[in-house]
Amino acid sequence: MNGKLLAVLALLLSAALSQGRALARMGTELRCQCIATHSRFIPPKSIQDVKLTQSGPHCKNVEVIATLKDGKEVCLEPTAPWVQLIIKAILAKAQLNSDSPL
Repeated sequence: MNGKLLAVLALLLSAALSQGRALARMGTELRCQCIATHSRFIPPKSIQDVKLTQSGPHCKNVEVIATLKDGKEVCLEPTAPWVQLIIKAILAKAQLNSDSPL
């Protein structure tokens, strides 16, 4: 009986700890990533990657984060005309990839 009680307690403790880690991770993801945005033009050849995050419960803003070739991350102003061109290109590429058969 004592062994069964210990096994149940260990299982409950394990579940509580893993759930706590998930909640802690969720807490850090449920916020805006960009505090300030950059609107001046950045040459495309100096941009390595661009991440587009739609608004949602985590953040009311659309966020565009560019990773530069030197490793720096820059939050771009989504309303800047040159950033809107990048967003259109990303969305068109995503649409094209979702339409192509596997």
